[in-house]
Amino acid sequence: MASTIKPADKRIPAPLQPVRGTHDLLPAEAARHRAVVESAREVAQRYGYREMATPIFEFSDVFRRSLGDTSDVVTKEMYSFTDKGGEEITLRPEGTAGVARAVVSNGLSQELPVKFFYAGPMFRYERPQKGRLRQFHQIGIELIGVAQPLADVEVIACGAAILRELGVLDRTVLEINTLGDPESRQAYRRVLVDYLEAYRERLSEDSRARLERNPLRILDSKDEGDRRIVAEAPLYSDHLTSAARDFFTAVTRGLDALGIGYVLNPRLVRGLDYYGHTAFEFTAEELGAQKTIMAGGRYDGLVAEMGGPPTPGIGWAGGIERIAMLIGDPPPPPRPIAVVPVGAAAEQTALAVADRLRRAGFAVELGYSGNVGKRLKRANKLNARAAVLLGEDELAKGAATLRDLDSGVQEEAPLSSLEERLSRFR
Repeated sequence: MASTIKPADKRIPAPLQPVRGTHDLLPAEAARHRAVVESAREVAQRYGYREMATPIFEFSDVFRRSLGDTSDVVTKEMYSFTDKGGEEITLRPEGTAGVARAVVSNGLSQELPVKFFYAGPMFRYERPQKGRLRQFHQIGIELIGVAQPLADVEVIACGAAILRELGVLDRTVLEINTLGDPESRQAYRRVLVDYLEAYRERLSEDSRARLERNPLRILDSKDEGDRRIVAEAPLYSDHLTSAARDFFTAVTRGLDALGIGYVLNPRLVRGLDYYGHTAFEFTAEELGAQKTIMAGGRYDGLVAEMGGPPTPGIGWAGGIERIAMLIGDPPPPPRPIAVVPVGAAAEQTALAVADRLRRAGFAVELGYSGNVGKRLKRANKLNARAAVLLGEDELAKGAATLRDLDSGVQEEAPLSSLEERLSRFR
């Protein structure tokens, strides 16, 4: 009896897709990202901030010690794994903790104050949403080693200057609050717990757990039921020490002196344990629910938590994706010159001519294949400004035919003077 041969499985596998919460930055979006980073880098440099970069992953303890065991970032959102050496590693969920770790591990506490600018990807496992994916990108600055409120003013002013440079400051609101000093925090904690205890059964499960360990985190809850309860909670500002109140007054007076408008938001808290005193956010209502584009505050206990000496610090981080949504498309890149060989014999010369023009500062696209018509069609698709045609006749004369692709007018030019003859097309 003949054997039965099953036909091969003809199923075509589904196309590979980016991991949920990530996406490809194609040229148009990458250009907007680059515009945000380059403008921020330039403005930050005017304020004395030098660029640095920390590793994309750190030992998990860097974030657990700094962000707090009860924070959403640590309990729900960190991308953590055990590497092949048995070390517990976490992809960085934010930039400040890594910078503080770098200050300690590189002995920079001897060089205070230090001012850093950074830009790069961050990672949080949360529900992907507009302007915040699981891999997202931030710019940020950190000023470490200055305890005076003047530092808070300068840090906020630098953020405002970056948004102004990008043309979006007038579409944002600066919201600001104070979290006070440790004494203020302890006093308010007692008052807040007394208030929340009456609503214990109506709080979310997360907030009930935080009521025991860190009740101030409940102020940052995203649960709608919690938000309604918190809306009537006692105000932090009513429980500040005189020193904390004077510090915050100095910050707001500094902003007034610089003409930086702001709105006092007594409910504004930052979601991480290391914040105290000034907390602030730049928000843009047109972005909807995810409206915060830049946020930060003071973190005077963070460097000590990393094992360094008691060291004051303040900084902010801005979401590149959200800021990029506000700025629109940056100016297009310069229109290229198309170098088009006519026939195989001209290809080596075309390659050398393209290299020479690029060295001279021209953007150049080389016609790789096809007849002259196809190569010129590709040049038009790339929005080329002019074409350099190289065929047998041109090579025999040591020349090229230059064609203005806007007007169609063409002329012959010696190869030795191509840069000069093409200068009008820059």
